[in-house]
Amino acid sequence: MNVRTLCLAILNMQDATGYEIKKQCIEGRFQHFVETSFGSIYPALAKLESEKLVTCHTQAQDGKPDRKIYSITDDGRIEFIKAINVMPHPDKFKSEFLLLSMNAEIASRELLEAAIDAQFFQYQGDLEMIEGVLEESDQPALLWTANYGKVTLEAKINYLKNNKEQLLELAGISLTAQAAE
Repeated sequence: MNVRTLCLAILNMQDATGYEIKKQCIEGRFQHFVETSFGSIYPALAKLESEKLVTCHTQAQDGKPDRKIYSITDDGRIEFIKAINVMPHPDKFKSEFLLLSMNAEIASRELLEAAIDAQFFQYQGDLEMIEGVLEESDQPALLWTANYGKVTLEAKINYLKNNKEQLLELAGISLTAQAAE
């Protein structure tokens, strides 16, 4: 999947401005699906519009520039259905936090504790966002997906809570041993 499909997915649910789409892709409910950047959304929307898969109309605002609101077209919906009916690639998981954790013996305790706490708070924030989705939606597939995310995040949070001290005990032990030599 790509940014183009992600934009169609968002517009399949509701009309949105480019800013709203960006926000959903980067920090909202669609942030976990496809890797995106601020610079990739508007070119994708422009291409979708040129292909007549989305339309755009402007809405006047008092004292501000007009808002450009995007809508999916019937052809866009057909294209989205085609794109979503393809076997997805395996999930890719990358984590600088886990690289740091794997090398805890040469990391400072302060850094390791700060990284664990930052990871914990990120997961807590993601969990709160997902719980908001669960409260406001009644769409079965969205609820299934949100519950999957919720269970995954709860497991990560519990693991960090229950195993934080175990990792912190490893902090810097190689550095301490080298200093003693």
